[in-house]
Amino acid sequence: MDRFRPVPWGRLRSVSALVWTAAGSLAAWLWLLLGQGFFWRTDVRLPRLREPDRWPRVCVVVPARDEAAVLPASLPSLLAQEYPGRAEVFLVDDGSTDGTGELARELARRHGGLPLTVDSPGEPPAGWTGKLWAVRHGIRLARTRAPEYLLLTDADIAHAPDSLRRLVAAAHGGGFDVVSQMARLRVASRWERLVVPAFVYFFAQLYPFRRIGRAGTRTAAAAGGCVLLRAAAAERARIPDAIRHAVIDDVALARAVKRGGGRVWLGLADRVDSVRPYPRLHDLWRMVSRSAYAQLRHSPALMVGTVAGLALVYLVPPVAVVAGAAAGSTPAVALGAAAWLVMAGTYAPMLRHYRQPLWLAPLLPFTAFLYLLMTVDSAVQHHRGRGAAWKGRTYARPDAVADEG
Repeated sequence: MDRFRPVPWGRLRSVSALVWTAAGSLAAWLWLLLGQGFFWRTDVRLPRLREPDRWPRVCVVVPARDEAAVLPASLPSLLAQEYPGRAEVFLVDDGSTDGTGELARELARRHGGLPLTVDSPGEPPAGWTGKLWAVRHGIRLARTRAPEYLLLTDADIAHAPDSLRRLVAAAHGGGFDVVSQMARLRVASRWERLVVPAFVYFFAQLYPFRRIGRAGTRTAAAAGGCVLLRAAAAERARIPDAIRHAVIDDVALARAVKRGGGRVWLGLADRVDSVRPYPRLHDLWRMVSRSAYAQLRHSPALMVGTVAGLALVYLVPPVAVVAGAAAGSTPAVALGAAAWLVMAGTYAPMLRHYRQPLWLAPLLPFTAFLYLLMTVDSAVQHHRGRGAAWKGRTYARPDAVADEG
């Protein structure tokens, strides 16, 4: 007869709330699965289109600050580009203290290949991030050559020999003003395997690649490690002056170009790789937290909403399974397990792209919890006055910068 003993009202209400919360999480995942531009698919790759009859001139701009550790693995790959047209590289030394500029010259003497110019713009004025000040200087140098395209690429990115050729063919054949590839990030350490594929997965969830390339949509983003930009579109959008204070400069660049009527394409790269290591959790934490609050436009309201959303979508499913099992609630367990299964299923393609074992997929809630903490830490550091700190510089929020334009 014990089984007919009435359940206390307080416990019944808590179980009912758990069931409804788990149902909400499952509903969110079904919407993400089908209604968010199929963000979880990893087949958006650089299209192979008809090559131009006349290959346009391209200038490669590489902003570099204290990059001596990674430059030997990246710069030679740019100098060795097998491009049928005229191309040259401008490396802008952004106040390095580790001999980055001299090392770049030595690598060019040793490896040959495309012509290399190394120059420095000096310290950025108020209202500019260091990277964008360096990019501005590089574009200014490049414009003396009258290029049709600019390749903006980071100093830690290694390119396959045909990378530039394929980027230009895709831009020319597809009529795009921006063609960007999300470089394959390094996944060697335990923490890199756990955090890095999720970083790209979350980025694609925010900015579904299919929507970016579709005409008439407002979604715009780029991956700063590899951005081929039509020079005329850069002038129309006032790049980089119009985004001079942007910490997340790649997304800001794509938005500026798209607002000006340009077309943008973004996809995953097969043969463009980041050589920068992030061996410790601390390294990855700094990479994410330096810009997470800027992504939320430094808004406390958006911050609260983001934390609540992350909790509902990523943390509720495993909590519902565990708490539901403890409370004897079959519906809570079933709903939580279903949401968890959909979550893991959408993450599996990204793990395959990074050649990682699929048993990491069910661990996504733990990784999401780390990202939640990184986002909170980003906000805390900002309100302590440390802002977006990177390589010895700290940047104010955009609305704290006087408009110079």
